[in-house]
Amino acid sequence: MLSDATGLHHVTALAGDSGENADFYVGELGLRFLRRTVNHEDRFAYHLYYGDARGTPGSVLTFFPYPHGDPGRIGRPQPSAVALSVPEGSLDYWVDRLAAHDPERTDRFGERVLRVADPDGTRIELVASDLEGEPWTERVPENAAIRGIGGVTLWPTNPYGTAATLETFGFEAVGQEGDRIRYRSPSERTRIDLLDRGGEFGREGPGTIHHVALRIESEAELFEWHDLFRERKYHVSRVRDRHYFRSLYVRDAGGILFELATEPEGLAADGGEQLTLPPWFEEDRELIESQLPPLAVPPLAHSR
Repeated sequence: MLSDATGLHHVTALAGDSGENADFYVGELGLRFLRRTVNHEDRFAYHLYYGDARGTPGSVLTFFPYPHGDPGRIGRPQPSAVALSVPEGSLDYWVDRLAAHDPERTDRFGERVLRVADPDGTRIELVASDLEGEPWTERVPENAAIRGIGGVTLWPTNPYGTAATLETFGFEAVGQEGDRIRYRSPSERTRIDLLDRGGEFGREGPGTIHHVALRIESEAELFEWHDLFRERKYHVSRVRDRHYFRSLYVRDAGGILFELATEPEGLAADGGEQLTLPPWFEEDRELIESQLPPLAVPPLAHSR
């Protein structure tokens, strides 16, 4: 019998300028720059990793920057927002820190939420919670620093199809507010909000979230998940070697792209100073580096 997904592994979005992306997620949100590598499907494009002090699964945001890409449009069927957990009582600090980005307060399911957009328009929500973690405190004080990814919001074309997928992964519906239905993982660490609403169709590009990755215990289980989804006529990829972990991709009946990923190997932060490549790209390092734009990692700084 397959084990349930244990929660979020990472969330991947598309960005425009890599420097602006790093300035926001490191300089403004205070995440740790974990690693710079390349998109395995496009070796001449960066893949940037941010997260907590150790790069713990469930804390990691990754980005594919395309500086010349047409701006994306958030809509169906896409993940429409990612929620980052911050300590209770810290939202006033974040309102002041992110004042230049026009933060907006709201309440949802009894939680206090601060909504903001990154330079490309990606929707970020800071949610006050008691989620524990290993925050990176080089730029943000420990009593306000981001603990990890608390959840995501999904905006499918077929909410019932995506609901069925979430239930297959082991998530359970726990509440509803208007057209927003909340699901929680078996560990109750991760929540996924499902939007049951109409709206325009999205366009992939900078400012949109590409996929949501869930944690799977082992590579052997990835093959079992692959077979299950093939039997159910889902669009599912083969199991792929992502260097730091193994994964597969499945697009559900609601149009949402999920990745199932194993626990990472060797993803511990190196600060992003150097370009790291999987072994099969090493022989082309000189060519790859010549095609990538310069990227200055925001310097270390004391908390403020």
